[in-house]
Amino acid sequence: MPENINIEYKENWNEEHLKQICSFANANGGVLFIGINDKGDITGIHNFKKLMDDLPNIIQAKLGIFAEVELLESDKKYYIKISVNPSSMAISLRGTYYQRTGTTTKELTGNALTEFLLKRSGLSWGDVVEERASFDDINESSVKTYKADAEKSGRIPDVITLTTTDLFEKLHLIDNGKLKRAAIILFGKDPEKYYPQSHVKIGRFVSNDSSPKFHEIIEGNLITLQKRVFEIIETKFMVKNISYDGVHRIETPEYPFAALREAIMNALIHRDYMGSMTQIRINDDSFQIWNDGPLVDGLTIEQLKQNHPSKPRNKLIAEVCLKGGYIEAWGTGIPRIINACRMANLPAPTIEETSGGFQITITNISESALIKLGLNERQIKAYQYVRTHGKITNAIYQKLNNIGKTFSTKELYELVSLGLLKHSGTGRGSIYTFY
Repeated sequence: MPENINIEYKENWNEEHLKQICSFANANGGVLFIGINDKGDITGIHNFKKLMDDLPNIIQAKLGIFAEVELLESDKKYYIKISVNPSSMAISLRGTYYQRTGTTTKELTGNALTEFLLKRSGLSWGDVVEERASFDDINESSVKTYKADAEKSGRIPDVITLTTTDLFEKLHLIDNGKLKRAAIILFGKDPEKYYPQSHVKIGRFVSNDSSPKFHEIIEGNLITLQKRVFEIIETKFMVKNISYDGVHRIETPEYPFAALREAIMNALIHRDYMGSMTQIRINDDSFQIWNDGPLVDGLTIEQLKQNHPSKPRNKLIAEVCLKGGYIEAWGTGIPRIINACRMANLPAPTIEETSGGFQITITNISESALIKLGLNERQIKAYQYVRTHGKITNAIYQKLNNIGKTFSTKELYELVSLGLLKHSGTGRGSIYTFY
């Protein structure tokens, strides 16, 4: 079996390998083999008797954990298997912490170390008391707004009658009378005073320009940001498509507002507040929002696309937003974005980890962009048909463009190969839809 996140091979033992054992304990556990090379070939070891006596004691003395040490044999070659269970406590080697990432053992430093230690203690970043802050730093207008929103949600009984202190006690935003970081992010007058990158940056880009045509930097607490960011995008950055139904003028936004709201809330709640600012890039054919901080351990992109057990980076911030009615339920944000795009007959959003953070891209491919991709008039007509009707078949493509089946099949295949449409079914049951 090749090396992976849970398996490591070493030909000989030295105490540097304690780093791998430490990293296994700080992750999901793992197995370290001594006497096997990187290719997985058994090379054997000669001092196995001494190692079998020494290793359990060395591991316990240096790391404070118990590991199962077994002697194995194959073709008269002896090798050792060290099995490490995951630890509920943070394990260090000479004061340094290591964690397993893929097949690599990495030393934890800076924000990654802080987040790891908080997680091991059952806390998140927002649970830490902000010693520099006082209730003078709280924006009472934002508290009033939150109380009104929470009353509508019905998730906090008698919320209107609560004082700010009582509300913060109920929301677990204070500890022995002192404000936690989450209180400043959610309700602070000036969160940037304590966390300089807590703002949101928005830019409107044209074609392939690297510099925005115009941009805005929006500051404030989360209660303010989640509304102001959306309002500014809608009024200053969004182009509305105009159509008419008889004499009635119809304005359709470039991107579904429901998807944008969810994406903005997702970024503000789950971002790393010790990292860079949240960034929104609006192009002619895409809306892209990026927040610092990769996915938390145990979550994958594919899991996010379905209703999944929630593992919020900022649990306290997420809980306050849930009670305020700003999010419906943990673990449903990304599926709601995908569904909003589907309802607007847009392709499924691209969801990825990039540049140390998490990014969602909602695509709204314009006719000019389709021409640049090399599509002909028939293919563009078919693509727009899918936007209106949700799907197209080979028979409809033929009728729409007055062409034969062979030519229709070829052109539909080109749309699939470009990633614009998805093909499912066989024969007469074949349909072409967005992803």
